[in-house]
Amino acid sequence: MANTAVPRLLSISDAPRIASYSLQEPSRPDIEIGQAEHRIDLVNRWGIPLGSRVLEIGCGQGNATAVLAEAVGDGGSVDAVDPAPPDYGAPFTLAQAQAHLSASPVGKRINWHEAAPETFIRQSSGKTWDVAVLAHCIWYFASPQVLVDILKSLRNRVQRVCIAEYALQATERAAEPHVLAALATGMLESHKVESSVNIRSPLEPAAIVEAARAAGWAQQEPLAMVTGEKEKGKEIVVPRAGLLDGCWEAGTVAGDDFANEIEDHITDDRVKVVLRSARNATIAAVRGLQGEQVRTMDVWVAAFA
Repeated sequence: MANTAVPRLLSISDAPRIASYSLQEPSRPDIEIGQAEHRIDLVNRWGIPLGSRVLEIGCGQGNATAVLAEAVGDGGSVDAVDPAPPDYGAPFTLAQAQAHLSASPVGKRINWHEAAPETFIRQSSGKTWDVAVLAHCIWYFASPQVLVDILKSLRNRVQRVCIAEYALQATERAAEPHVLAALATGMLESHKVESSVNIRSPLEPAAIVEAARAAGWAQQEPLAMVTGEKEKGKEIVVPRAGLLDGCWEAGTVAGDDFANEIEDHITDDRVKVVLRSARNATIAAVRGLQGEQVRTMDVWVAAFA
């Protein structure tokens, strides 16, 4: 089942071309270029060979899908799965973004599936993949148990599982507000019965490793980004300045809507105090940058077999 070919390494210079496969705001093409650069860094760490059959879980609008489809080449394929409805997302919906990507030069390599990952895997009886990818989707899950259940369902269906998620640490000082904002958002959402935001289960890397072990997966040595050789200390990617997620998420927590949600959804005064303090700490951290743009926190990259 495994594809043992030499991994294909993409060039950062390819980012503008790959970004053009995705829907873009005409006035801000840099946004999609930053997203593509980051996904190139992730895919290079995983070392996915040409011709691979990839199962991408939590594909969303396809930021990672485009890079994966580029990496696998004409002989490969990407089954991109997400449970969100077609009208989910902004400024473009999933339906709009996925249709645009399907019409791109790599579109024929992509198969979109609107389904819960476990359901899709179960209903794809007998089908196997070379690798499953979970790129910045774990924090969307309603609970940590969802990750364990998905990883269990992948046993005997894929050879490797590749994961990238925020590390809850900041190599760059300008990324510290993002760490605070993520924790504040996670705390608020944990007190809601239902949530549709992108931070619901902010698991730290050690918790993800434990979930993988519980599901029967063992962590591999990470791959060096350039040589493809095994090398220690390569689990952390420091996002490039063009990745704006940290700026957006810190801005959300600092906004009035977040403050109003604390008052609307939280009844315990002690929890309100903690959340107000978390929001104020985020605001103070942004102010401490003295006008410098908030960066995105470090990203943890791992593979399991």
